[in-house]
Amino acid sequence: MGSGISAALQVAAVVFVLAVAYVPLGDYMARVFTGDRDLAVERLLYRAVGVDPRRGQSWGGYATAVLSFSLVSTVLLYALQRLQGVLPGNGGKGAVDPSVAFNTAVSFVSNTNWQSYAPEATMGNLTQSVGLAVQNFASAAVGLAVAIAVTRGIAAHRGTAELGNFWVDLVRGIIRILLPLSIIVAIILVAQGAVQSYRSGFDFVGLDGSAGHGVVGPFASQEAIKELGTNGGGTYAANSAHPFENPTPLTNIVEIIALLLIPVCLVRTYSTMIARPRQGYTLLSVMGVLFGAILAVTWFFEERTHGVAAQAAGAMMEGKEQRFGIPASVLFATATTGTSTGAVNSAHDSFSAGAGGAVIWNMLLGEIAPGGVGSGLYTLLVLAIIAVFVGGLLVGRTPEFLGKKIGQREITLAALSILVMPALVLIGVGITAILPSTTGFQGNGGDRGTAGSIHGFSEVLYAYASAANNNGSAFGGLTVTSDWFQISLGVAMWLGRFLPIVLVLALAGVLASQKPRAESTATLPTSGPLYAGLLTGTVVLVAGLTFFPVMSLGPIAEALT
Repeated sequence: MGSGISAALQVAAVVFVLAVAYVPLGDYMARVFTGDRDLAVERLLYRAVGVDPRRGQSWGGYATAVLSFSLVSTVLLYALQRLQGVLPGNGGKGAVDPSVAFNTAVSFVSNTNWQSYAPEATMGNLTQSVGLAVQNFASAAVGLAVAIAVTRGIAAHRGTAELGNFWVDLVRGIIRILLPLSIIVAIILVAQGAVQSYRSGFDFVGLDGSAGHGVVGPFASQEAIKELGTNGGGTYAANSAHPFENPTPLTNIVEIIALLLIPVCLVRTYSTMIARPRQGYTLLSVMGVLFGAILAVTWFFEERTHGVAAQAAGAMMEGKEQRFGIPASVLFATATTGTSTGAVNSAHDSFSAGAGGAVIWNMLLGEIAPGGVGSGLYTLLVLAIIAVFVGGLLVGRTPEFLGKKIGQREITLAALSILVMPALVLIGVGITAILPSTTGFQGNGGDRGTAGSIHGFSEVLYAYASAANNNGSAFGGLTVTSDWFQISLGVAMWLGRFLPIVLVLALAGVLASQKPRAESTATLPTSGPLYAGLLTGTVVLVAGLTFFPVMSLGPIAEALT
């Protein structure tokens, strides 16, 4: 009973803050991206890099800017890691291994933040702050910019070919949205005891008399943008379970709110920019239903107390922090796998088979409940277009979305963008499972983590689902240090991020070139309970048909044993 009340209060607190912030923050972000006035610091940046802020870009120009910026960012971050040993502020740490540096560079630039290394033992403060923290801002701003460009394409009324200016959207997203919110969250974290220091560490003597060394750094500021930007890369291997990153139950709630804040409020931004508030509430209801369903399933399985250790402890506390308990751990896990965030405050690998399957399923739904910063919105909009197409076929009408005709080009681009992630997941899992000795698929020993076990298969499925969805969390029992995992997961992260971006920008360009038609009584409404049900069914059906077989081989089979 006590844990149920605790869970209800925590969910209520999160929902209350999001409800209060939804309209003001959503409308503020809409003003940021629709206003004509540039701040002085923004004008200085535009002059420094030679950008004309009043010059619009077609979808091709916008996509080229996204890819070129991301490619240069990847190269620079890789070089910073490889040169770490000769740079100041390295804390005595040498150059990062080439395959790890490649994987990490792709990971942080793609907003995945998958970590195949122990951060406190591998990365110095310079690499953490100048490299990884900067990409936490930049990668989140890229997703935000793409979502705004797609919104402009849908909202365009005059048949334009322009989606805005990527460089302006990138700079405004960082300076006016991500940076101010990060400062607020960082202040709260520091006030509660999170570490913010430019020392490399401190020595201490343990209770048994042994000497030890604690690693510190400017970590509270990184924790703030890590959550707000739905990044997830921790400064400690224990991630948000570490007391230096997430010290109290209050900071835990703050971090959960930070995970959900921008993706949820961005729905309001979208509805404001297209001048249709009901559209926003419809999409928000779909997000809420899916999020609530996964939360309920995960909570149900974690409360069942299976196993000798759980029964002796009185709860499923393996892999969870005592200061958080089951309710906060389950809520955090649902939020992080629903927002393409790799942050964790508990070991997902220690969840029961049913709960572990639920968080995997949360990612395989496409991470649209509510999804990552920007990526959640534009992925849901693509699914909304597919739902309109399906609905139009069912009633024998030409499908239209907000007055824009959904024809062969539009549905082809939408379908291709949705198929990228499943293809990457299923190909990666298939190759790894078939060739375990070649790929280095080895567990930590015992039946739970070996290549031939059901749970070992679930670990691989989780890894590729996490990489292709740009999530970054993991089932910790899988060893991913082989060259196969470093490279294949890196490729999955890169393609899983940027192929859909190119395709959705192309879709936005096609929609922007159309002049909207007047809606009639024959037009399928894209707001209200009926359409919300159609969209929810489309999301579940797409994931169900695609991933049910592979889920049956892993999490479902494990839960039934």
